[in-house]
Formats: sequence, structure tokens, C-alpha cells
Amino acid sequence: MSPDWEEISHVTKVDPAESLPEDLSVLEGTDLVIVGGSDGVTRQNSLNALERIRAHHPDVPLFQEPYSSSHVSEETIGAADFLSVPAVYNGDRENFVAKHVDFFTEVGSKPEEILGSGLPLVGDLIASRGRDAIQSISEKILAEGYVVQNLDSKAAAVSGVETTFTTEQVAGAALATESFYGFPIFYVEYSGTYGGPEDVAAAATYLDDTVLLYGGGIESREQTEEILDAGADAVVVGDCFHEDPERYRRTIP
Repeated sequence: MSPDWEEISHVTKVDPAESLPEDLSVLEGTDLVIVGGSDGVTRQNSLNALERIRAHHPDVPLFQEPYSSSHVSEETIGAADFLSVPAVYNGDRENFVAKHVDFFTEVGSKPEEILGSGLPLVGDLIASRGRDAIQSISEKILAEGYVVQNLDSKAAAVSGVETTFTTEQVAGAALATESFYGFPIFYVEYSGTYGGPEDVAAAATYLDDTVLLYGGGIESREQTEEILDAGADAVVVGDCFHEDPERYRRTIP
């Protein structure tokens, strides 16, 4: 099961540690909402954001993008349609391999911390519930191949990104995402600055089944259309959703 990506061209990224607009009708017109961030994010504020968005827009597909297992609970899993988990190609080992191993280690060894405290406490039963926990989460996980292209961004700092990719490397990362890793999503992230269509066009050349997302600096319908015309399946808009809802509305194609 996965979203109907043919119906999605505009994605809103919501940081649960930041204030949401009082009037969430601003989300009308967006095709998917992703809730996630790093600084100040907790299970509780993630759940608050997920539940508030779901209450106002019950039909919009809703993702949680957890930075660590500490952001995930039984309640957040239930509130989100999917968990989108990034693997940052140009980040450090922690953000490509170690974080994911740690996540599943915690789910397997401490399922009560993810799926609640009412678990049996006898030997094989805990192991069984651990497998159940892994299975229930795995069915919702969508892995994202991620390239962070703004060294001055918070995303680069928390992911250990010290070098951006050339356009050729972005294309190679896209090819690896689909042909080697088999991830369903490839994400080019300029995080707060507009990177333009060049990386998108290079990546799109190698993607048939993997969805191509672009995020960063989108503030107008013209920029949205430029990125979509370059080959992205959808743009991701975050900062201006929190900072300027009227400007955010102008990004919706």
C-alpha cells in the first residue's frame, strides 16, 4: 500500500515544534502533509500536530517523518498513514545506517516503548510482541533517499552533511535509490533556499518507479511549476506555511 502519487504535486512539511496557523483551512489545496523535524520535536507535539491536521482535513494523506524512534508512539503510528524515514546520502553514518539500525533495535527489544505498556512480560511472548511491533510499523514505512544541498541549513547540521553533491552525483544518487536500494521516494532538499530545476532534471532522468520530491525555498506558483516541469513529482513547502500562510497559498499549483 502506498499513496496515489499521481494525485500528488504539492506537499506541505509541518514542523511540530513550531506553531501551526490558527486557521488550518490554509491547507486546502495541498495534496499531502508530512509532520516532522529535529529540534524540539517530541512524541507529544508530533501527535498534537498529526491529530489537529487530521481533525481539520480527514481526507488528506498524512505522513510522520520521525528523526528518531523517540518521536514515534502507538498513537503517532495510528494517527499517520505512513512513516517516511530519510536516509541521507551525503550525511554521516548516523543518518544513513546507524539511526535506522537503532530504530529497529529499539522496536524489537523494547516494543512496549513504541506500542504501549500493556505487553506480556514472559520470555518468548515479549519476543513475539516485538515481531508484531516491527511488522505493524514496517507496513507503514516508506524509505526516502535524501540529498541535502544547503550546507547552511539545519537539515545539514543535524544530518552531518559537510559536502553538497554535484548535479552528476544527485543523478547517481537517484539511480541508486531506484535501482539498488529500491526506495520508493527520492528527495532533493535545499532547505530554505531555492535550488532551481537543475538537480531535479538530472535526477528525473533515472527515475521511473521512484517518486521525486523537491523541497527548499518554494515561495511562488511560478517556482512550483518550474520544479514540476523539470520532472519532480511534487514540491515540498514548509517554511512559509509557518511564517506566512498567504505566501504559502501562492505555492499551490
